[in-house]
Amino acid sequence: MRTVYDVQQLLKKYGTIIHLGNRLWDIELMMIELKQLEEVGVLDSETFIQAMLVLKREHHDEEKRQEEK
Repeated sequence: MRTVYDVQQLLKKYGTIIHLGNRLWDIELMMIELKQLEEVGVLDSETFIQAMLVLKREHHDEEKRQEEK
């Protein structure tokens, strides 16, 4: 898992499609959904950690992009 798209496809497998129109909000909501899936035991720890690392990196990059504007 390397991109936000990969995380979106993972969430899609569990019936979750996220598009709020703001990339930061999308990423934050994906993080919440991943945490919930991990808490109920649907996701294994390795997949959860990989997905969260991708989202945290992208969230940080997106914040930088918005600050530059």
